Amino acid sequence: MFEDKTLYVKQLKPFLYLLDENHECTGYLVIGDKKAALIDTMMGYHNYKEEIEKITDKPVMVINTHGHPDHIYGNVFFDEAYISPKDLELALNTSKDPEFVEVCEEEGFSMPPFKEIKGGDVVDLGGKTLEIYDIPGHTKGGILLLLKEDRILFTGDAINHHLWLQLPGVVPYKECVEAIDNVLFLEEKADYILHGHARDFDDISLMRCVRDAIQEIIDGKRDNDLEYTYFLGTCKQHPFSVVEGKHYQQDDHVIVYDEAYL
Repeated sequence: MFEDKTLYVKQLKPFLYLLDENHECTGYLVIGDKKAALIDTMMGYHNYKEEIEKITDKPVMVINTHGHPDHIYGNVFFDEAYISPKDLELALNTSKDPEFVEVCEEEGFSMPPFKEIKGGDVVDLGGKTLEIYDIPGHTKGGILLLLKEDRILFTGDAINHHLWLQLPGVVPYKECVEAIDNVLFLEEKADYILHGHARDFDDISLMRCVRDAIQEIIDGKRDNDLEYTYFLGTCKQHPFSVVEGKHYQQDDHVIVYDEAYL
């Protein structure tokens, strides 16, 4: 927390702000008539409560798309946060990381209590409605948030250009595809995606492209896949294509995977 990192604040709509933490992870502020929602709190490098108070004086509800550190550590600046019950254990274990605990103790912060949010829930911000959908895959308790009035889908890490499906606790790949199939009707309800590492809007078609890429891995279309090295070791990466002519924020698109989850 309070590291020498840059926070980029970008207004996407009169009611919508993108908080880009040093190009490492992204949160979103959605402002309604009655209250605001902060979707993901990043790594906690900045006091987001103070940053948000520069934008709005409305009360802020914190919603975590899943339980990984780069989406929940900034919760420490707030009184409570909402997360899927299926990711509660992950979030609690993440919060016990010794380095994170040490910094919190030094700075006088602590992780606030988690409250439950899950598929089927609806958050009324006043003129802005967030519909919640479950999407197990990247984690067991990942959620999507549909900003109904404006046809924007917040996807956390569940749908993005560089999707990690190799970490411990990931859902088996057949279940990942089933989970996306269960929410593909959202193609008719949203035009854009904002994911957990974005710097602007992506086209909603990215969701189907990710789904088809995971199916390719399942079907054994992996002959040209390359090795992928990350902090826990080595696995594989599967490149995929996106719909030509659509608007995407990145040129490279890969699913990072471990054959153990096939």
